[in-house]
Amino acid sequence: MSRITEGQVLDALRQVQDPDRSADIVGLGMIQGLVVKDGNVGFAIEVDPKRGPKLEPLRKQAEAAVEKLEGVLSVTAVLTAESGDTAARKPSGDPAAPRPTPSPAPSPGQQQAQAPGGAARALVPGVKHIVAVASGKGGVGKSTTATNLTLALAAQGLKVGLLDADIYGPSQPRMMGISGRPNSPDGKTLTPLENYGVKVMSMGFLVAEDTPMIWRGPMVQSALQQMLRDVAWGELDVLIVDMPPGTGDAQLTMAQQVPLSGAVIVSTPQDIALLDARKGLNMFRKVDIPVLGIVENMSLYICPSCGHEAHIFGHGGARREAEKLGMEFLGELPLTIEIRETSDGGQPIVVSQPQSAYARSYLSIAERMWEKLSGAGAKREAPRIVMQ
Repeated sequence: MSRITEGQVLDALRQVQDPDRSADIVGLGMIQGLVVKDGNVGFAIEVDPKRGPKLEPLRKQAEAAVEKLEGVLSVTAVLTAESGDTAARKPSGDPAAPRPTPSPAPSPGQQQAQAPGGAARALVPGVKHIVAVASGKGGVGKSTTATNLTLALAAQGLKVGLLDADIYGPSQPRMMGISGRPNSPDGKTLTPLENYGVKVMSMGFLVAEDTPMIWRGPMVQSALQQMLRDVAWGELDVLIVDMPPGTGDAQLTMAQQVPLSGAVIVSTPQDIALLDARKGLNMFRKVDIPVLGIVENMSLYICPSCGHEAHIFGHGGARREAEKLGMEFLGELPLTIEIRETSDGGQPIVVSQPQSAYARSYLSIAERMWEKLSGAGAKREAPRIVMQ
């Protein structure tokens, strides 16, 4: 197989014309963030925000042009808003052309001033509540928690969706046992895939599982917005967003530009994880997103052979942190092989072993989340969920 180069990609993209400007998208300087690695190609097409909704055919045309090249394994193109005067910049095909500097993200106050009452609320019509499941660091079981909480909400008879916002490491296709590519009946919106009665959208549906996402911040932000705006979610009671770990560009984009009803923070009990969890919690507070509570994952280890309990990462740290920060402690979840195996196998424990103590823990936390979202249990004392 021949090795694909950036020059070849740009040459292919020069065959794609902007329908309103009668020139190719490379010559107009619209191609940004081009990355070519091991046959996988990614780039952004920078457009005027007002033209964005009608340029989806242009994006698909650009992807198709590159896909025809020998040696290309995958192509991912996203539309992103202009960060300045495109006409004043040199074409991106010119090696000497300066890279555009993304406009700084507005502060929470600026965001509210620009969109009083949350103009972004039209971003996901039909969705009553959007809840972020977040962690300050990776490796705490956030995605496993998000998956099982989503299914636990669905088990209450709610209409639920799950957005995998972890662009760099999407895991929901595997955990939810879903494969394939979303359809687009009208060429403008994607139909989410579905399993266990839950609608799911993930970057993992659009690229191969082993394809690295080598994207800069603006491309990630644009992709997240498209997975919300351009997906036919339909009528949902709750859309759970499995956030990427940390407090970087992607997290700030979701917190500032998505009408979140609340956030759930996932942490393990040890001090270093709680430090990072505190950062995530403070990020949501700074952008006026209510935190529904904290979940302590991997609270204890239960030996599958003898049933012995061991506190590998400590115990009770998240509860103490919640009390210190004035947050509700939603519950604790164990580190068990059953939860790991069912998640890896695409049959999460809430649906594969719904009567188990582990599933009941997720169900109890989800019940409390819905009470807080719907306003039905705002004054109820926080539940204590302890694994026996």
